[in-house]
Parts: sequence; structure tokens; C-alpha cells
Amino acid sequence: MASVAYAVVHTEPPSIFLADDIDLLHRVLALEVVARTDPALLGPRVDAIREALLEERWGDATVEWIRATSTGIDVYDGKNVYTDDDLPADMIGVQLQFTRLFH
Repeated sequence: MASVAYAVVHTEPPSIFLADDIDLLHRVLALEVVARTDPALLGPRVDAIREALLEERWGDATVEWIRATSTGIDVYDGKNVYTDDDLPADMIGVQLQFTRLFH
């Protein structure tokens, strides 16, 4: 079973980002959210954000972005991704018999 890290950026509408692991997710947020923000919206924190990005301190840049924009981001790591191999359609009836609901 594979796993995924994901983030929900609380914009309107919310944005959701998925990655293979938490390290990649931090880079995705830095590039796709933080670095694409209009600098005029970041106020006095813009220089700190730019510096953090250039130094590849993704988490620091994102935290400063959250402070500057007052936009929350929820980050989750290690969530399972089910595939058809994990739960084949022809086996669901058998698997259901062994669940708590059927005991």
C-alpha cells in the first residue's frame, strides 16, 4: 500500500496538494503557493520569505507566508492510498465477512 502526504490551503475555494512524501510536499507548497504569491500581499515579510526560499528552507518560507497572509495550511503525512491491488473488487464480499460489522 502506498502512502501520500497532502496539504489543504484554506483559500476560497480551498486548494489541495498531494505528494509522495512530506519533504516533496514542502517543496510543492513553497513553489506552488508561497512563490506564486503577489509580493505586494506579503508586506514586510516578503524579504524573509524570499531569503528562506533561496536558502531552500521551505518550512520557514511557508510559515512566514502563513503569517503574512493569515491563510491556514493543514499538512498531513503518511496517509494510505488504496489501489485496486489492495482491495480487489472480486474479493470485497469475502473481506466484508471479516469486519466488525459482520461479527
